[in-house]
Amino acid sequence: MPRGGRAPRSLKAVKPKRAESYKHPEATSLLRPDVGTQAQFRKKKPPQKYHYDSSLSPALDWDGQNPAREHGEALIRQVLEADSLDAAKQAAAELKSLSKPFLNWAGKAERLSFDVPTLPLFVHERLSTKAILETLKGHKRDKQLSMLDLFGDPQRPIHDQVLRAYEYPDDWVNRLILGDSLVVMSSLLHYESLGGQVQMIYMDPPYGVKFGSNFQPFVRKRDVKHNDDADVTREPEMVKAYRDTWELGVHSYLTYLRDRLLLCRELLGPSGSVFVQIGHENVHHVQELLDEVFGDGNMCGLIVLTKAASQSSALLPSVNDYLLWYAKSKDHVKYRQLFKPRPPVDTATRRYICIETPDGRVVDLSLKQKLGEEPVPEGRWLRLVALTSQTGSESSRFPYEFEGKTYRPPGTRGWSTNKEGLDAIKQVGRMYGVGTTLNFKNYHDDFPYRQIVSLWDDIRSSGFGDEKLYVVQTQPEAVERCIQMTTDPGDLMLDPTCGSGTTAYVAEQLGRRWITIDTSRVPLALARQRLLTATFPFYQLKEEKRGPAGGFVYVRKQNSKGEEVGGIVPHVTLKSIANSEPPDEEVLVDRPESDNKITRVTGAFCVEATIPTPVDWEGDGVEDSGADVETYGSFVDRMIEVLRKSPVLHVGGGKTVTLRNVRPPAKTLSLSAEAVVVNGANGKSAEKSPHPDPLPRGEGEERSGEGIVSEPSPSGRGQGEGKPVAIVFGPENGAVSEKLVYEAAREAYAKSYTHLYVIGFAIQPNARELVEKCDQVVGVQATYVQATPDLMMGDLLKNMRSSQIFSVCGLPEIRVQSQKSKVQSGKTEYQVELVGLDVFDPANMEAVHRSGNDVPAWFLDTDYNSLCFHVSQAFFPRTAAWDDLKKALKGEYDDALWDHLAGTISAPFEAGEHGQIAVKVIDDRGNELLVVRSL
Repeated sequence: MPRGGRAPRSLKAVKPKRAESYKHPEATSLLRPDVGTQAQFRKKKPPQKYHYDSSLSPALDWDGQNPAREHGEALIRQVLEADSLDAAKQAAAELKSLSKPFLNWAGKAERLSFDVPTLPLFVHERLSTKAILETLKGHKRDKQLSMLDLFGDPQRPIHDQVLRAYEYPDDWVNRLILGDSLVVMSSLLHYESLGGQVQMIYMDPPYGVKFGSNFQPFVRKRDVKHNDDADVTREPEMVKAYRDTWELGVHSYLTYLRDRLLLCRELLGPSGSVFVQIGHENVHHVQELLDEVFGDGNMCGLIVLTKAASQSSALLPSVNDYLLWYAKSKDHVKYRQLFKPRPPVDTATRRYICIETPDGRVVDLSLKQKLGEEPVPEGRWLRLVALTSQTGSESSRFPYEFEGKTYRPPGTRGWSTNKEGLDAIKQVGRMYGVGTTLNFKNYHDDFPYRQIVSLWDDIRSSGFGDEKLYVVQTQPEAVERCIQMTTDPGDLMLDPTCGSGTTAYVAEQLGRRWITIDTSRVPLALARQRLLTATFPFYQLKEEKRGPAGGFVYVRKQNSKGEEVGGIVPHVTLKSIANSEPPDEEVLVDRPESDNKITRVTGAFCVEATIPTPVDWEGDGVEDSGADVETYGSFVDRMIEVLRKSPVLHVGGGKTVTLRNVRPPAKTLSLSAEAVVVNGANGKSAEKSPHPDPLPRGEGEERSGEGIVSEPSPSGRGQGEGKPVAIVFGPENGAVSEKLVYEAAREAYAKSYTHLYVIGFAIQPNARELVEKCDQVVGVQATYVQATPDLMMGDLLKNMRSSQIFSVCGLPEIRVQSQKSKVQSGKTEYQVELVGLDVFDPANMEAVHRSGNDVPAWFLDTDYNSLCFHVSQAFFPRTAAWDDLKKALKGEYDDALWDHLAGTISAPFEAGEHGQIAVKVIDDRGNELLVVRSL
């Protein structure tokens, strides 16, 4: 028989793990409307003005824009004219606080406040790994209600979404938000009243150093070159922070950070914390900035974070980043002490690190033994600690006898405990004498852990072992420690700098709620994939009905060697032995009990974005972009200026179209600008024509032979090089509507423009369909051009050699196939194939085709309701994105189903109640391309 007398185990089929996710039943969030209701949404709020805390120059310099000098003079008068000593002291204290040294920079004194648009957030997508898995298992749409529950969809009717948005409390769903963090945080404050409800904020902003060093413009490209404009992503927050050559360099960077930190402070709860990760170049400035916003008395620590590799330097290489930790209120901050395993020898030069051999001898180890250069004897590790303390009183300096020798505390020191305590220590064999010193045997296994301090030199790579997706991807273990130190399960996390989604990823693993924000579509696309395909341990819950908010289960347990391996460990101390007390117990918060029969997946989350409420400026029934005429006019002027400086439209495959003579039309009802096309797909200039330029140049425009073109054809068709074209800009923060496209196309056709360019940040599906069919419907060819959001940032784009500002987006080509179901129901089943992506080249009137397996990701909604996209199936062609989940759930699903999710053909599904599907493709620039089909 086997050792221990146990009978051999029978071979049984291993039951596959099931997939589960956490919910947060106690938490709520206010109803946000689906993006499909934006045309009817009317709850507009005015821009919000935020005021900085007043600070007074120590020199009391006079500044007509800053009332600091006037305020200081008034306080001095109060001190001189005070009727009582208390009143004088109060005025003097206020004067002293105002005149503290502070960081000053160009433009700070002139900017006493700032305005932020107050925009609503609309839900664009609902995602749930569990819902995708249930679809693969063959769950039919007659269980629509349960499927929507998996998506966390409250299923509010349209009239509630329009009339009662931001009033209804709904179940909590984690949130991935596209938009400027300043605008989104202001929306969270004023539309959702989230002020004081966030427990922790983690910011990993750009470090404010070399422009272009940390950009990633494409989903599948991480080889980014410094100062190469072709590799520079064009996202506002990154450009604002990194482009030191823009405007005022680090001065503008500090303004950027101060604005966002001010809103972070408003969102934090009373016990909340903020962590800002920064490099050595600007850590001193950012610390002074945090002192100003949060108060220097609320600084909790400066954490040194060792990087994987040093940065090249002519002098001392840098191997550290820094985490600045500030509290909303240091007196009330939530803090959980963290521990990590302590080696027997933590400092080789420390004295009296010993081994107690099995025969009871105590061997003091040599330096070489402590360094591991020579073998050590077998036995129990211990450290000898003197049984005296510096704070001894006269009564603690008595003589004590041990093994025939009398010991006394040296000098003014006293015994660490009383005589009864020494007797207890001696009785259990914990006493040991060396020379004239009486020592306590502190065994390593008494508590083989040490507190985590402010030097984090053990974090050098991804704590989760996943492939690095983003060029500036944050180390997960650093975020994990911050979360575990300052939050509890169920608490709310916020990351205004999403990047690859590390904070959301770690928060999801640790059972925290999360909101993460980014202006760039590229990191959001990466974060969405990372979250959707992630697997986590299923930590056991103390109270299942409460979810993570009820806490995790921690137990004390030992392995076969007698080592403590549970989340509760005893902490034997000199005090506990001296007092004959049971040892204290420490909870290791990073060791909750997990259920190995369950694979946890990311819970339901949604993708949201800021879109302004529509406004009918002219009273003609046409809903415009959500701003007044003056604001929209300023936006169009900026867009025209940017288009003049960056006139290259990227078609894909290395092809471009170049515009010249971009200018406002002389008279127009719907168009924003007009121009001429002078470059074809090969990038060569058009030949000169004897005909005069049909579009007079605007003031200050450079004259060039490239602008000489032929007369437009009267039919408005047959565009070639040097043809006049019309341009219409979509709303500044919203999606291009079908009505906007139709009105602009009618005018373009009537005025014999050869082509219409529709430039926007997003486009509605029906508007996109009209663009593709514009030639048949209106009589003029049209092309949709995707613009990156940084166009809202004024003059940031000057002096650029080239860019990825404008790109012509393709339209997904799909094929829908139907067949009778093989099951007894006999219902029709459908499959969708992504054939490819067609990008129309307006220069040569041809489509550039990309195969379906050459896109980063595509999603399928098998029952599209025209309001919000529910990701029923998610596909990542030619990647191993689903491999971890496939391995964890081995045996639960057929391999063929996983093959679908790595390819271009969907798993079979039945038609839903809406009778239509939607396919969304994510291209390499993170753009979302949507097509809708009826079944």
